[in-house]
Amino acid sequence: MPNDTRELPAASDGLTRFLGGSPLMVVFRLVLLSILVGVVLAAIGFDPWNILNSIELLFRRLWNLGFDAINWLWRYFLLGAVIVIPVWLLTRMFGTPRGR
Repeated sequence: MPNDTRELPAASDGLTRFLGGSPLMVVFRLVLLSILVGVVLAAIGFDPWNILNSIELLFRRLWNLGFDAINWLWRYFLLGAVIVIPVWLLTRMFGTPRGR
């Protein structure tokens, strides 16, 4: 039909579709998310001015933390085993026989 009009997409519609929302809201969300991620990274010791050394330091700390955790578990295991294993052995030796 000759009088049909076609609506051409506005330039901002394409930009809004590409960004996933209005440009102002997208910028606002990106700023908030960047601050949140920055706080988390700072809490684990990252430095924005020396990122490679920060990553290396993080892996060193995780490595040492892993061995500290193993040492911690081993000490508690030994402490508990001093009591648990003799008590278990005595109950196995002098316990009542179980029926089959």
